[in-house]
Amino acid sequence: MTAQDPVIARAPSARRTALRPWLVPTLFVAGWVALYSQLQSAIDALMRHLPITADTPLYGAVSFFAFEVPKVLMLLALIVFVVGVVQTFFTPEKTRALLAGRRQGVGNALAACLGIVTPFCSCSAVPLFIGFLTAGVPLGVTFSFLVAAPMVNEVALALLLGMFGWKIALVYLVLGLTVAFVSGLAIGRMNALKLVEPWVFDIPAAAQASSAMDWSSRFAQGWRHVREIVLKVAPYIVAGVGVGAWIHGYVPQDFMAHLMGKGNWWSVPLAVLIGVPMYSNAAGIIPVVQALLGKGAALGTTLAFMMAVTALSFPEFMILKKVMKPRLILMFAGVVTAGIVFVGYAFNLLM
Repeated sequence: MTAQDPVIARAPSARRTALRPWLVPTLFVAGWVALYSQLQSAIDALMRHLPITADTPLYGAVSFFAFEVPKVLMLLALIVFVVGVVQTFFTPEKTRALLAGRRQGVGNALAACLGIVTPFCSCSAVPLFIGFLTAGVPLGVTFSFLVAAPMVNEVALALLLGMFGWKIALVYLVLGLTVAFVSGLAIGRMNALKLVEPWVFDIPAAAQASSAMDWSSRFAQGWRHVREIVLKVAPYIVAGVGVGAWIHGYVPQDFMAHLMGKGNWWSVPLAVLIGVPMYSNAAGIIPVVQALLGKGAALGTTLAFMMAVTALSFPEFMILKKVMKPRLILMFAGVVTAGIVFVGYAFNLLM
């Protein structure tokens, strides 16, 4: 019996060691919930002490800004931490391995879904594009991923869920994946591989790196994700909320309903044309979307505007010009634009 005592003594110690990495994340989530639940009350108390007359445009704009900035930043911090941990299970190498050799259709659907949870931004468009093609991923499947990753990413979905509810988040998810799937399928059937710069295929395929991570390493990646992304995205959020606050406080509801309402056939194409030159991520544009919807803009038109901002940015096209010929970029932009416009019209008709 005494010979087993050291083993028995080590068992609780091993459990404590296994649970230790969870302590800080658990405290973080508990503190986040406590602060978030009191945010509205705190902002209401702040607004009562400001020398601004209630029921004025300035009061509406300031209250919108004061509430939405911390709200969006708090949502983003929590989302980015969770996603940073999740992404340790979905590295770009594993994504390439999953998509390599997939045929059209199945591959497009899988690529669009993987775009939700895989790290991606415009600056990584070129290495991902090269890595996918050299690993044997078909061109159309690669484009499904390139469309889905910035447009239907986890940050956009989580912020939509937190700010608008599950119905709008689900609609955006389904529509975004549909655009990514159809766009990749269309480009894949155009036999456009000859429009990729030849030097791309001279690069050897990268070997897949595999390393087991414990929970301490996964949580560390989550914190690193928060530091890198939240600090990078914060200026966009502040700017986006500022625009949304101005719309919320000063733009007449009748004007926005006329410009982006259901009754105008040109509202969806106009929203897409306005969105393309804008360079923002989902976190920065969602506060603007919230203000537009509050002023009477149609949901389909507004979602088309958001999709255009996130999936059809000029900076990304300039980066992709390094690996694609201009004709392929125009085909990519044209197919995605047609899909977004169709989604906007269809949703305005159904809702």
